[in-house]
Amino acid sequence: MLQSGLGLAALLLIGLVIGIVALTWYTVYLLTHPLRRTYASALARGRPGDPGELLRPQGDRREYESWTLHWRGGELPVWDVRGDSPGGPVVILSHGWGDSRVGGLSRAGVLLPMCSRLLLWDMPGHGEAPGVCTLGTREVGALVSLIERVGGSGPVVLLGWSLGAGVSVAAAARLQEECGRGVAAVIAEAPYRFPWTPARNVLRGFGLPWRVNLPPAMWGLGMRFGGGAGWPGFDREKLARNLPCPLLVIHGEGDEVCPVEDGREIAAAAPQGGLCIVPGAGHHGLWTEAKSTAVCVGAVQRLFSSLRGVTPSPGDNAGQRSPQPN
Repeated sequence: MLQSGLGLAALLLIGLVIGIVALTWYTVYLLTHPLRRTYASALARGRPGDPGELLRPQGDRREYESWTLHWRGGELPVWDVRGDSPGGPVVILSHGWGDSRVGGLSRAGVLLPMCSRLLLWDMPGHGEAPGVCTLGTREVGALVSLIERVGGSGPVVLLGWSLGAGVSVAAAARLQEECGRGVAAVIAEAPYRFPWTPARNVLRGFGLPWRVNLPPAMWGLGMRFGGGAGWPGFDREKLARNLPCPLLVIHGEGDEVCPVEDGREIAAAAPQGGLCIVPGAGHHGLWTEAKSTAVCVGAVQRLFSSLRGVTPSPGDNAGQRSPQPN
């Protein structure tokens, strides 16, 4: 009887271990292979799927080019849209986890009147780009390569949301550290300090367990992508301390994925940090509700007004059809 009981306990233990391993593997796969947002998904939701579906103030369609950024053997798609301000900066949009360059179209109506060029790109493992998501580690190198390719045409402003917010902060810090030059400004929407914070909240949002499976998953991903189990050098608050340019953090007051406290700490760490809290907004609502959009637009316009040679005017985009927000 005792031996049979021990055998049953051993089988249960083996089954538990197998279950935890399988759940951990699924967690790793989910985090590195988010759902892809493409033109077809935008079309299905009745939203603009490329810059050509945006209208200029005169009523004609926006002119843009499509090209690819060759990086680490892959080709990352880029939309290159002509802005309305020839003397304005080049603005590069970096999307969040599970999003793509399509998501940047919701910000285009605000940014195009203030910039000379607007670039929207798909990070690896997103949209139409090959590869896997590395949770904001290797994506930094890809963004630096993109900045170096287009930076000669004028000052560069980086705007990213969620995953892309941290990538933008890290890329600006790396440029300053390795090349001794920076960008004109960084706008970080809903940033977070550590990669396990949004991972935990995403799993919660999907109704999936996280207490047992997330720690080993993040340990393995840290060893693979993050330079070590503890993800050394990832903390966006520490990276923000090295930014020589203005950093504007825009954060929803009720963000359920990336805590607003993270945004406060990142903004406070930057020598030229600014913080805009959007009352009542969540992680995905910054450009959805009219009140939230007005707050975001005002913050972005004030930042651009402070940059030399950029004088935005709220009336510049009058008559333009605004794309549907995310």
